[in-house]
Amino acid sequence: MNKRLIISIIIIFISISILIPGYFFIVDIESKIPQTIDDELKIETSTFMSRKIFTISPKKDMSQNVILYFHGGAYMAEATHKHWKFVQKLSKDTKAKIIVPDYPLTPRYTYKSVLNITDNFYSKLLKTVKTENLTIMGDSAGGGLALGLEEKLANDNNPLPKQTILISPWLDTTMSNPKIDQVQPYDKDLNKFKLYIAGIFYTRGAAENEKYFANPINGDLSKLNNLIIYTGTNDILNPDVHLLQEKASKVNVDVQIREYKEAQHIWIINYNDSLANRAYEDLLNDYKLRQ
Repeated sequence: MNKRLIISIIIIFISISILIPGYFFIVDIESKIPQTIDDELKIETSTFMSRKIFTISPKKDMSQNVILYFHGGAYMAEATHKHWKFVQKLSKDTKAKIIVPDYPLTPRYTYKSVLNITDNFYSKLLKTVKTENLTIMGDSAGGGLALGLEEKLANDNNPLPKQTILISPWLDTTMSNPKIDQVQPYDKDLNKFKLYIAGIFYTRGAAENEKYFANPINGDLSKLNNLIIYTGTNDILNPDVHLLQEKASKVNVDVQIREYKEAQHIWIINYNDSLANRAYEDLLNDYKLRQ
């Protein structure tokens, strides 16, 4: 291989290394409307603070209940086909209107943009929806977002939803729980180092008094109520779920955990097997018991 070719390869490699990360800092990744909609459902798209808000609801026999759903994706990825499939199934089975905000994603945006939009949207939502009819749900990063938002609402003495259901929530972007390393060999979906890097992008510039929003495990848990968490033992985010429960118990808050042996990250959404189906039925029962 001649010297000129080697230099060309090196230049190309360096260019790619610079341009690809730079591209993702510039581009605004957005969730897109699902390609297929169940015949029994309808979907509406609106805009709030320059972000899309997707609303999926039954065409007939819709209840007064509303689910505010935050999708996962390490704060970097948009809602996937599996998210939309899960949300549609949930709307059909609960007869609830489900609202899915297209919140800003990192690395272009940080937690500050997400906090600003979700906090303001919640205030707007309460003008038309009573808290006794409102449930907040979220999976993975969306679960962490949901809990961080509720801690913010509680700190500001704003009313909280009637119940909160989180699926494999990401509760601490620092990934500092030593028990994570014990679970990593069994987790087929998540990588501790990659999540840590995503967390750095998401939390960059965070003020000390706002870090809890991205790491709700360290926030004030004392005002939370009716919080249920679904988690699998083969998920590296599982240890933080137990740590959250321990912290909550110290301030007399009951965080209920639904734990499934050998279940992977967001298995309820990602897989169609007996374990996922059982967990989904349990989730529906938890939801309906509090309506």
